[in-house]
Amino acid sequence: MPRDVITQQKIEEHVERLGEMHPPVALGSVDRTINRPDVVRDRYGDVLEYLARVELEVDRNVLELLVLLPEVSEVDRFFYEDVWQPQEIQHGLILDRVQLDLGLPAAEPLMEIQMSMKVLGALAHIPAIQDIARLLYYLTGASTERQAVLAYNTLNKGLQELGEDALVNTVVTPIKRQEPGHFAFYQMSATSLIQHNVLSPWQLFLAREMRSFSYTLVGVNGRKRYLGDMGGVMVGLGLDTQLEAYAKEIGRLEARLLWAGRKGLEYPQYVLDALHDSLSMYRERGGLT
Repeated sequence: MPRDVITQQKIEEHVERLGEMHPPVALGSVDRTINRPDVVRDRYGDVLEYLARVELEVDRNVLELLVLLPEVSEVDRFFYEDVWQPQEIQHGLILDRVQLDLGLPAAEPLMEIQMSMKVLGALAHIPAIQDIARLLYYLTGASTERQAVLAYNTLNKGLQELGEDALVNTVVTPIKRQEPGHFAFYQMSATSLIQHNVLSPWQLFLAREMRSFSYTLVGVNGRKRYLGDMGGVMVGLGLDTQLEAYAKEIGRLEARLLWAGRKGLEYPQYVLDALHDSLSMYRERGGLT
């Protein structure tokens, strides 16, 4: 077997390494010293609020997985139960504590499962539909984690420039170290499905159609308010001035796997459209609510 073919064993070994090398970040390890809280709050308060909420929604994400993947594989269960969920919930708790230190309200994670998830879950007991749901789950996870990596890297740089070393060294850096491993899991899992021809041409066609009308940015959850909030996050991190480069970063994997027949496609158009919609919503309402 060629070395670049991704097997379930390779994925499982990756998840094992993630768990061993990156235990959940303990609250007691965090130095919450903030030199200029007013400056941090004004510049990054909205970003921290959004990230904290998204990370704290991990428990809902697990419930959605149980709906979408009734016949979940053992390696998927190993990842989300033993590695991903314990790490992500700590990210949310730590960021929420920082919010409180800055005088901001506690995060309010959305715990309601979307109706679209329930509908797809009702069909997911059909094996052919479950394979499509698995691919969409992996692609969504990859896009989400890539957005997280970019957000934390940019936030880290901004806090360094402000001289907030405690937040950089004990909050953002430990969190951002764990996100690339999550992205790698989703990337490997999605790629493996394609490499092993798990989905037939009609399933891939349906996956492309479903992805085209259901794609959403991290944390939006089908809510217009969150769509505008995400636009505010992009503005706060300075990502609004480089939307095509951002779309390429978060849409490259699905361009390669779902849209391989379209040569030269760097990202699906629906990714860039989602970014534009988010910024438009943010600007139309005059900022964050």
